[in-house]
Amino acid sequence: MAEKVLITGGAGFIGSHLAEAYIQAGYDVVIIDNLSAGRRANLPSKACFYQLDIRDPLIPQVFLEERPAYVNHHAALASVRLSVEDPQKDAGVNILGTLNVLESCVKAGVKKVIYASSGGVIYGDPDHVPSEECDPVRPLCPYGVTKAAVEMYLHYYSQVHGLAYTTLRYPNIYGPRQDPQGEAGVIAIFARKMLRAEPISIFGSGEQERDYLYVGDVARANLLALKAGDGQAYNLGWGRGVSVTEVFQRLKALTRYPLDPTFQPARKGEVSKNYLSAAKIQRELGWQPRVDLQEGMRRTVAHLRENG
Repeated sequence: MAEKVLITGGAGFIGSHLAEAYIQAGYDVVIIDNLSAGRRANLPSKACFYQLDIRDPLIPQVFLEERPAYVNHHAALASVRLSVEDPQKDAGVNILGTLNVLESCVKAGVKKVIYASSGGVIYGDPDHVPSEECDPVRPLCPYGVTKAAVEMYLHYYSQVHGLAYTTLRYPNIYGPRQDPQGEAGVIAIFARKMLRAEPISIFGSGEQERDYLYVGDVARANLLALKAGDGQAYNLGWGRGVSVTEVFQRLKALTRYPLDPTFQPARKGEVSKNYLSAAKIQRELGWQPRVDLQEGMRRTVAHLRENG
């Protein structure tokens, strides 16, 4: 029988790509998602789906019924802005919800957890870029605090309960299916507005730099992490920053957008420069990104053209 992977947040942008990658690799896939950000249309037909919040008391029962070998934990309240506005709600989902998942893993005999952390927020304003896994964790928003806290909980569950884990620290992920109406995902947001000839605002100077990684490359890292990297945290990314202004100009050329942006005050909790060294995962797991920014943008724009 095929091994089973349970994905929390598997109807979302990133989670649905992971589900497809695991199915293609021969795994059985179970998805838990409350559909607050995910969409039924993203669910692979071969996946088993439960519409549940990760805080739901029924979560342990699902784990006991399905008995997954692996859990990929992507469900989260993933918003810097909302975490600043309501730290308690952020912690309720991202910490208490995660503890519900981890307790369920222990009870159901799960072998390993893959955790989606955020290299984009946990390092805060780094002393140097690209950030490395050994650099200080100094988040500037509650969302980053919860991501860092869960990494420590994973260490605890590993030491006390023998639950293996690998943490992947993401940069800015983009690609098909990203919500162009959300807070995160500047490429999807800009591309949708450009295709509709709508005005675009840039928050801050536009010179803030991020590490943009295509979602297909993220899926490959999650596939590799199932059987390797136990007890480790790995950055993903290209190791170089791209400014918001450059993103705007590249997309403007791809979409033939006729307007210039307007500029708004910077958002609270955002850092000026953040990009990540992926040397550790390249060395230990053999992962490296394949889809460059121009090609990834082209695929994203094509998807938005086809799907509105």
